[in-house]
Amino acid sequence: MARILLFANTTWYLYNFRLALASAAREAGHEVVLAGPHDEYADRIRQAGFAWYPLEVSRRGMNPVAEAGAVLRCAALYRRLRPDLVHHFTIKAVVYGSLAARLVGVRCVVNSITGLGYAFVKGGASGRLLRRLAVGLYRAALRAPQTQAIFENQDDMESFVDRRIVRREKAVVIPGTGVDLAQFRPTAEPTGEPVVVLASRMLWDKGVGEFVEAARHLKRDGVGGRFVLVGTPDPGNPSSIPADQLHAWTAEGVVEWLGRRDDMPAVYAASSVAVLPSQREGLPRTLVEAAASARPIVASDVPGCRDVVRDGVNGLLVPPGDAAALAAAIGRLLADPQLRRRMGEKGRAIAERDLADGPITGAILRVYQELLGPDGEAKR
Repeated sequence: MARILLFANTTWYLYNFRLALASAAREAGHEVVLAGPHDEYADRIRQAGFAWYPLEVSRRGMNPVAEAGAVLRCAALYRRLRPDLVHHFTIKAVVYGSLAARLVGVRCVVNSITGLGYAFVKGGASGRLLRRLAVGLYRAALRAPQTQAIFENQDDMESFVDRRIVRREKAVVIPGTGVDLAQFRPTAEPTGEPVVVLASRMLWDKGVGEFVEAARHLKRDGVGGRFVLVGTPDPGNPSSIPADQLHAWTAEGVVEWLGRRDDMPAVYAASSVAVLPSQREGLPRTLVEAAASARPIVASDVPGCRDVVRDGVNGLLVPPGDAAALAAAIGRLLADPQLRRRMGEKGRAIAERDLADGPITGAILRVYQELLGPDGEAKR
């Protein structure tokens, strides 16, 4: 069978979001190896029985010489490992990995567009410049032969097709990474003061600032509840919120910042409402996990979020950037335990029908098979 290489710009991402895919590909008979920048999750990947290789990529670097070096490092690893198929995740891995694959003759390339990212949501002249640059780089990566692009929602795919970044016949929508329904399962809402949780990287464009403002508004109005942030800043992202700011909000008493948690099923079991007022998403894993945990959701009415949340069914959608509307939606759910229960049950049903990890990893494996051919090896 084929040797398959998975490459992302953080090894944390590979471990937390793609280990199920790696395991499914291995069970299908393929040899699977993973590559990414070194962090504490490299050892966890090895403990899971996979080969892992260091491949350093600067998250924020813009120096042309340094970035060209990243492409050459990718090419050197691909030449060494000789994969039949490489699967890239996140923009720099997609762009640099695709260029490297072309340099060394890797015939089958799969590129996952896991959201449009900072370049596509930043406003102003600098945002327009970043988008032009990103479009050009994506176009170079996605229009090569024997390349397939996977999008997490229809809006992102249509955006890329309309911009002529990718041909429609070379694009497919597969909704996210899937969720383990046995790990994230329904539990009764705990008694006592309700907990409203926002779990994500601590980024401004995830709507963390709007969440804090909504919490202030609700507390001023005497609405009971704890407002909890779960996640860490991401210094590699220009939208990262400084830790000092998160500590200041906690000291103010408006929110509680718990930092990183590796026990997300327990986080949702202890919560009453999940929130993500993001500016744009691919398909947010945090909302998929919340739905599987039978928790009602408040999210922005933007691509990705509205692919998980059906407004008025398993949650409420609000305009992005509108802290007052966010506060009103959260307040509505906090005031009505029966509505929370009904929406949570609907969310679990949606997760069972559309978002389980087995069917989603199966759909990705079918993409691999179409590129590799019936014998499981790259078409020549």
